[in-house]
Amino acid sequence: MLNYYPQYVMSLYGNSMKKSLIITIIALYSLLPSESHSANNLSIERIFSAPALHGTTPRLVKLSPDGKRVTFIRAKHTDTSRYDLWEYNIKDQHSRLLFDADDLHQGDENLSDEEKARRERMRLSGSGIVSYTWSPDGKALLFPLAGDAFYYRLGEPNAQRLLATPEFETDIKFSPKGNYISFIRDQNIIIKHISSGKETAITTTGGDNIKFGMAEFVAQEEMSRLTGYWWSPDETNIAFTRIDETPVDIITRSEIYAERITMIQQKYPKAGSPNVLVELFVQDINTAKRVAVDLGKDNDIYLPRVKWTNNADLLSYQVQSRDQKTLSLYAFSVSKQSSKVLLTERSNTWINLHDDLTFLTQQDAFIWRSERDGFAHLYLYTNEGKLIKQLTQGQYVVTKIEASDEIAGKLYVSARKDTPLESHLYALDMKTQDITRITQPGKFHTVQFSRDGSVYANTFSDINTPPQTGLYHADGRFITWLDENAVDATHPLQAFSANWVKPEFGTIQTQDNTKLYYRLYKPTNLTGKHPVIVYHYGGPIAQVVTNRWGGNRGLMFQYWAQQGYVVFSIDNRGSNYRGKAFEDPIYQNMGDIEIQDQKLGVDFLRTLDFVDPNKIGVYGHSYGGYMSLMAMFKAPDYFSVGVSGAPVTEWRLYDTHYTERYMGNPNTNKAAYDAASVFPYANNLQGDLLIYHGMADDNVLFTHATKLYKHLQDNAKLFHVMDYPGKKHSIRGKNTQIHMFKTITHHFDTYLK
Repeated sequence: MLNYYPQYVMSLYGNSMKKSLIITIIALYSLLPSESHSANNLSIERIFSAPALHGTTPRLVKLSPDGKRVTFIRAKHTDTSRYDLWEYNIKDQHSRLLFDADDLHQGDENLSDEEKARRERMRLSGSGIVSYTWSPDGKALLFPLAGDAFYYRLGEPNAQRLLATPEFETDIKFSPKGNYISFIRDQNIIIKHISSGKETAITTTGGDNIKFGMAEFVAQEEMSRLTGYWWSPDETNIAFTRIDETPVDIITRSEIYAERITMIQQKYPKAGSPNVLVELFVQDINTAKRVAVDLGKDNDIYLPRVKWTNNADLLSYQVQSRDQKTLSLYAFSVSKQSSKVLLTERSNTWINLHDDLTFLTQQDAFIWRSERDGFAHLYLYTNEGKLIKQLTQGQYVVTKIEASDEIAGKLYVSARKDTPLESHLYALDMKTQDITRITQPGKFHTVQFSRDGSVYANTFSDINTPPQTGLYHADGRFITWLDENAVDATHPLQAFSANWVKPEFGTIQTQDNTKLYYRLYKPTNLTGKHPVIVYHYGGPIAQVVTNRWGGNRGLMFQYWAQQGYVVFSIDNRGSNYRGKAFEDPIYQNMGDIEIQDQKLGVDFLRTLDFVDPNKIGVYGHSYGGYMSLMAMFKAPDYFSVGVSGAPVTEWRLYDTHYTERYMGNPNTNKAAYDAASVFPYANNLQGDLLIYHGMADDNVLFTHATKLYKHLQDNAKLFHVMDYPGKKHSIRGKNTQIHMFKTITHHFDTYLK
């Protein structure tokens, strides 16, 4: 904290102020109570106000390709949602502000609809500099801001605005050698030579239903593929998709704002309906020669991943069947214009996608992640697709390949080997398969390696400690702090430490001896029987119970505990990081096993002498909102009060790739969809239910809520509603978040306390 706030204030007011005076002022200010909170008690207003209670935690930490700098974005001290670009010079051990977003752009950032949707899919919040990229040579940075692209060459005094156009460009990238930038404009791919400024259109016929180089809705939202074009490593070719949205059904939805209602005609592929038609091409940027990649005879498929190999003639791509039970990895030769299957994965339920395809440079081989033995592990293949050996094994999951040191024969991977509650960095010997934990136990670690794998930045935290970021050698030896973020007298969190509640972790067993992990916050002052708030998500690809700093939602758990609530979470079967067998029980059976496991959690709570068994509430958002509805409707004797945020209510209304992965096709699996809908159980509602939803939600459409509203009204069931004009699925905004959590708290205070 001390090494940041003085720099920040000096950046605003100049160096005329003495550093010691600034530190003294800030230290005294941070210890003073404000009008909205005391020195010891959290308030909802304070949780969502500046300075952020988590401190100065950097975001998007990246090491430069030359390993000399670490860059990151950091929120302004005066605005927790506006970000500037910073760098840490490793040699000088000094942080400095590279670019203040306000110096580059003043006023509102009028994002295009495409960019708004893209950021929603990327879960990018805030304004200012929210993303950036290093050039491959480590000598320049590229970042978008307010629809323009800014290019900064190290050592130059200012950033160059490369795209000052009326149009709004998206998906802006460096080419692999840093000679070009590329981007999407008007549904076409454009490249721009940086030194000459010459623009070249790679495609020109995009428009209406045809989009070049763009990821379709389900690719962005459900496959985590946020782009539709890829440079070859030698900068001679670009691979790209052409998607045709003609077959996709048009839904008419309203975006309700405070002052207007906009009717949107949106291409939205509901479960069981047609998807986009996708094609893959490779085009020479100089000759404009274009070749098609054969994706097979079946055009009702998904293209979840495309990646160039180290050979500029070979492009890898993955094809997933519509039912997601088959995934094939292909290699396409540009010169021969032919494809070869390298491997195929099959499952009786579904196959989870991943980004751990790594082509090695010192041998003709690649590494692939698979769940074929029930857990996510790594496998070594020849480049011809022949399995050499399994590299990791055991009843734990590998979550990511972080770096490789092929000379030393080591891989660095993140995994949940020690405990599913913590992510750790491990060194894997590719010859012996020995795996050794590098990072400190008792923390949750997120790492970012240099390109050569010699050093890494590590952001780590635990449930009681905000994130800290340090720089380390690959073997774990500490180099220096990038941001120690110690909770000392100057830290914003220090004033609230006296009443801090340290949660307990534990496990309970299901009838088939499956272990479920829980987290429990006890009230600050235990006096008699207390009401309970059960927070859950419950769905796949997510985990609630971790030994990790919980952000503002975690601070809300603290607030509720200080208000006399027990706050409890348990990760039911179907959730992530426990292996495929732990996930599979939800297959074609959503809303069943999850509720059974949540009821087991309540059974455990009822054994605690400080819990009021008749006052147990439930809260969740998105899939958690769906879970809250199912808990209130299917287990009214367990949950007396509920809050459901942006819930799915009918899976037939949700998108193809997510829904059909777990539920199958509604056209052939009607009974499963009927059983997973909330409507057959809604008449069981007995307790007090609050539903809130963003009125411009383009993910879980507002129709999910309004359909349930009418159903409950038609059946004379009382419930409560709070809808948010103009808000998307995430319902962002400081004051909106304050209002939302005040509303949730008021509901529990009124009907649970």
